[in-house]
Amino acid sequence: MLISNIKSRPVYERLAIDGAGRRHLVLSDAPRPLGEVIDGTESAGAPLAYWVVAGTSAVDGQPQTGPAGNAAEVETRAFRAAAHLFDRLTHRLGQETVGLRLYAVGEEGFIWEVAKLARAAGLETEECRTAHAGSLRRRVFCVHCKTITEGVTTSLAACAGCGAQLVVRDHFSRSHAAFMGVQADAEAPGDLPPVEELFP
Repeated sequence: MLISNIKSRPVYERLAIDGAGRRHLVLSDAPRPLGEVIDGTESAGAPLAYWVVAGTSAVDGQPQTGPAGNAAEVETRAFRAAAHLFDRLTHRLGQETVGLRLYAVGEEGFIWEVAKLARAAGLETEECRTAHAGSLRRRVFCVHCKTITEGVTTSLAACAGCGAQLVVRDHFSRSHAAFMGVQADAEAPGDLPPVEELFP
């Protein structure tokens, strides 16, 4: 069996504005209408910002303010790439005080990187909420060389660090923001099971 029975895999629910927040920051790894990402924006009752990875150079990175549907005003900002958004988020979290609510939607690599930055800045678990959207492809942490391989869609994947053929397990590490990968042919070198497309 290629996938272990360990089920540490996160379970996601649709995002909704937390009424206890004094400021709300919603992050998405791709352009999506805000109303499709999170519920309750019309009654947020506090400043609301929406940061999006545009995936194009045709953005200026400057905030724009406008209606977000119904009566709410939202400050939107588009970033060329996730790395730019993470840099800006790290800067903002370093200046934040109590009351921020962070929401992240996207592929698991993105949302768990946000969660990691939030933890490092001192946010509690309930202050950073995540929801999955998009591809099921996985980040895989090699337990042998500790390299993370991105974008894995198959049951076996070559480690980007040591080249070992890794079995992609269902055990998810929140500290590494990745699924665990163990060498498939550790006991019988070269004896590998068939590769299956499991995480399209």
